[in-house]
Amino acid sequence: MAERETDKFLAELERTNNEKLERIAVLSATGRDTTEITVPRLLKLALKNELEAFEIAAMWTHTTPELEPKLVFARQCGDEAKHFKLIGERMSALAIDITRLDPREGGYSKLFEYLKGLESTVERIAAANFTREGLALVRNQVFIEFCEASGDPVTAALYRDIIQPDEKHHHEVGRKLLSRWAIDPPSRKLAAAASARVLELAEEIQEIARMKGVVCAPGC
Repeated sequence: MAERETDKFLAELERTNNEKLERIAVLSATGRDTTEITVPRLLKLALKNELEAFEIAAMWTHTTPELEPKLVFARQCGDEAKHFKLIGERMSALAIDITRLDPREGGYSKLFEYLKGLESTVERIAAANFTREGLALVRNQVFIEFCEASGDPVTAALYRDIIQPDEKHHHEVGRKLLSRWAIDPPSRKLAAAASARVLELAEEIQEIARMKGVVCAPGC
């Protein structure tokens, strides 16, 4: 019975999230015809996203008591750090001096600060692996299409062939873990609230970016 309730919860959480993600995808692509948006400019934003992602995963690797999620966060930390390195290499190939860039400049995002404050394992899984990585898949697809339309198949391939498969793995592992951690009403309530807050913050951050003329930015 408890297992069926968890399955129903996950199905409903996926449905709710997918509706919001579809809206975010549309808004993310809005205004893509502006000449001020370029692949190099968006890659600078990508570096910040990846840095925040691997720092959060590193923190949680240390402070999560359960072994299986701890190992998942450790894998994610390595993957996001790999993405950071690959994006930096691509930027160098595009003649951007990354030695002069510090993604921490300007401070950390509101999403990072929210994730940093999560203490329970079920909240962490729901917020980061399941929801933020689902968000990354959607935003990265918009970015891939932007790269292709901008005549940059190399950056598009980097995201399509390397980064996206990693993000898909993180998201799918997050769903698998939720099926074992969101097992009663209190844990499911925590998971749902964490997931909703991530998407709420993502929309807020995206809207601020759109007001500044930034669209089609990738996730992490």
